[in-house]
Amino acid sequence: MSYSCIKFEKKDLIGYVTINRPEALNSLNNDVINEVTDVFKKISDDDEVRVVILTGEGRAFVAGADIGNLLKQDAISGRAGAMKAQAMMDLIENIEKPVIAAVNGFALGGGCELAMACDMRIASDKAKFGQPEVNLGIIPCFGGTQRLSRLVGKGMAKYLIFSTEMIDAQEAFRIGLADRVVAHEELMPTVEALAKTIISKAPIAVKMAKASINNGVNLDLRSANQFEVEAYVSTLSTEDRVEGMTAFLEKRPSQFKNK
Repeated sequence: MSYSCIKFEKKDLIGYVTINRPEALNSLNNDVINEVTDVFKKISDDDEVRVVILTGEGRAFVAGADIGNLLKQDAISGRAGAMKAQAMMDLIENIEKPVIAAVNGFALGGGCELAMACDMRIASDKAKFGQPEVNLGIIPCFGGTQRLSRLVGKGMAKYLIFSTEMIDAQEAFRIGLADRVVAHEELMPTVEALAKTIISKAPIAVKMAKASINNGVNLDLRSANQFEVEAYVSTLSTEDRVEGMTAFLEKRPSQFKNK
């Protein structure tokens, strides 16, 4: 599939996915959702990609959904569109490889929801976050009411959604919506350095840690801890476990093989 709304490239085991509709502030339409879904399905099976960086072209990460498209929706097409977008978000959230959102500008509505589907959000000091849907007579429907409340708590999620307040990167960091804030010009170098750090770790261990966190957060503590034990046990038979522990004892860098 050739892409008209996104850019994708691979370098040094990093996959770069860039939403590329700067003239529309990278707003999400059906084509963008199709292309992002397609590229993440391909990344899932691509051994040349160990970590994904998701960002936007120009001055926005993603400034929401395409309002013109939303205006045309009825109950049937709206349900189908929301389910399709949620499937894309679930794919990003649950892909075995870590996904880092490099939030370079506006992350509003569907853009905020897209960032929340990623494993981590590193924000430029120029970034802005918000869920303005009730201004339009609708609510967040790409997972926003659920992921936002899990990240920042029920009360803060209600505050942001009900008030539609747009917050800056520092406030997003304070409430737990962003994981780090850096100077705008340092955003990509910082995210790339983080990606390379993750790549240097045992790939299967990173994969199982992600699965344990994602699955456990929705379970009771006893069940979540049991999931964690089984995820841990699955790493014990790997060559990477032997290599990591041996390298530690021998005081040398590990040479992981993803086995």
